[in-house]
Amino acid sequence: MTEPEAEDRKPQSDEARSAFAAPVGVTSSDDESSTTSEFALPKGLDVPQPTGDAEGSAFSTPHTYSAKQAPPAFTPPTGIPVVKLTKEAPWQDRMRTMLRMPVTERPAPEPVQKVDEAGPAVPRVLDLTLRIGELLLAGGEGAEDVETAMFAVCRSYGLDRCEPNVTFTLLSISHQPSLVDDPVTASRTVRRRVTDYTRLAAVYALVDDLSDPETAISLEEAYRRLAEIRRNRHPYPGWVLTAAGGLLAGAASVLVGGDAVVFVAAALGAMLGDRLAWLCAGRGLPEFYQFTVAATPPAAIGIALTLTHVDVKASAVVTGGLFALLPGRALVAGVQDGLTGFYITASARLLEVMYFFVGIVAGVLVVLYFGVKLGAQLNPDQALGISERPVLQIVASMLLSLTFAILLQQERSTVLAVTLNGGVAWSVYGAMHYAGDISPVASTAVAAGLVGLFGQLLSRYRFASALPYTTAAIGPLLPGSATYFGLLSIAQNNVDKGLVSLTKAAALAMAIAIGVNLGSEISRLFLRVPGAASAAGRRAAKRTRGF
Repeated sequence: MTEPEAEDRKPQSDEARSAFAAPVGVTSSDDESSTTSEFALPKGLDVPQPTGDAEGSAFSTPHTYSAKQAPPAFTPPTGIPVVKLTKEAPWQDRMRTMLRMPVTERPAPEPVQKVDEAGPAVPRVLDLTLRIGELLLAGGEGAEDVETAMFAVCRSYGLDRCEPNVTFTLLSISHQPSLVDDPVTASRTVRRRVTDYTRLAAVYALVDDLSDPETAISLEEAYRRLAEIRRNRHPYPGWVLTAAGGLLAGAASVLVGGDAVVFVAAALGAMLGDRLAWLCAGRGLPEFYQFTVAATPPAAIGIALTLTHVDVKASAVVTGGLFALLPGRALVAGVQDGLTGFYITASARLLEVMYFFVGIVAGVLVVLYFGVKLGAQLNPDQALGISERPVLQIVASMLLSLTFAILLQQERSTVLAVTLNGGVAWSVYGAMHYAGDISPVASTAVAAGLVGLFGQLLSRYRFASALPYTTAAIGPLLPGSATYFGLLSIAQNNVDKGLVSLTKAAALAMAIAIGVNLGSEISRLFLRVPGAASAAGRRAAKRTRGF
């Protein structure tokens, strides 16, 4: 072997060898000093160059992009699954399914309302959506149902990638046309709340028409109908509401064992308290003081009857007056928001309920304290004798639900249904608690569950909100007597016993709210759900883990 060949056979050092050097025997025509990139275009590939800036940006709109044919914002690696929504299902079910669905799985909207070729005016559609959501939230509707209605309005006009957000006093909605376009966001604050279920039903009818493919409603027509809903007067005048409040208190007093004298006394006390509350509202006092003032006349009349030695049940008079003030509507809405995952709104609603309850407690406690000091013989252990007159008490429960519906400004067509629903609720409660000797909390929960079940079925039949069919029906189940006896024990310096009774009242109130929500959810298990053949395919509520 010659000396040059021996030099070639020697192993080269690390300095003389490179991982990027071409192997022996491989020749390259390119200059080794030139730099290459895996993103460089191969030679021979003709690609049209953009006419704009030489250097593009990842955030600039592609020249082949069209807003009308925008691709989905997020495309998963496995592709976008086809989701078919059942057209026969109510719009509430379809839109609730969309809200509980991940963004990547939502199908593209099919515009229901006709718009011009340029597309809908996005700011005006968002403004209309916020105004509709404001009326629903101010009327006491749950946060998830408000978001469902807002989502339905946006999709009816063909706006995709809309995300509504509802809190206790603020509504916002964001629309992003694509990943490369700037989002459009609008918000609206709810500063005043008015209980008017007739207006609530009218808003639901408007959303139902907007979601109907056979009904063409332009933006101008939708704004006109919304303005008419705002201008409409309440269906019942003020004196009818005052009389309904008195009849509600009288029916509640009979429900807990009162006679004709107790009925009249409780009705007079509730009507006087209602007028005083209206006077405070006209002076601009907050609702806390309105509840405090409204709670004093029934308690004062009950104390006066005791001091004059009239042979009546003063406890039934005070209990009947409390029934007209207990915030059952706000309690049900607050617990419903918590169960569906809207914890901020639920906390705010429950805090509002607590303030109202503290106002009622303050008004009644002041009167009871002075009554005890004046020598009124009030017995916290007094039995009200509820189980002795079942037929009369069923009639009283139906009257209570009827008057409660009037106080909620319900449509006259829904009053009969909610009255029967209230009678069924009390019948079930009485049969379980008094005849079956079951605990009052469990009996209340089952009765409230039936209220929620029947209310949801009736609302689906009418394509309306479930609130008009459930809120007034839970009136006979409100814990008025437990609240009164707890306050009386505290006024007599028996704090431990009073706290036990107030805890029982809180447990009954929570049983009512949870029962109503559970009954509504059970009704959906037997209804046809869009996108699923059975209840097993239902999405979990918002912000839950989805188990």
